[in-house]
Amino acid sequence: MIAPLTFQNTLPMNITSTATVSSGISRVFAAAVVNKQFCSMLLQDPQVALQKGYLGETFPLTREERDLIVSIRANSLSDLAKQVNRSLSSTY
Repeated sequence: MIAPLTFQNTLPMNITSTATVSSGISRVFAAAVVNKQFCSMLLQDPQVALQKGYLGETFPLTREERDLIVSIRANSLSDLAKQVNRSLSSTY
């Protein structure tokens, strides 16, 4: 077990700032990683994927986050992640 305050974040500042942007975006990507059908839907029709959610849960996204994901056209989950990260990095 790691004692409280024992682990210190050693990531560069620019990575930490984008890594903590949104739990909603993290949930979207987690669902896409663990479920091939959701991933396919997210890539083919992100609007529907975000509306339907995953296993009955919707994603707590801001309007801007939702619009960003819906506006991106990607062929793979890694491509989608890169484009989302690039866009979010430029806003912070």
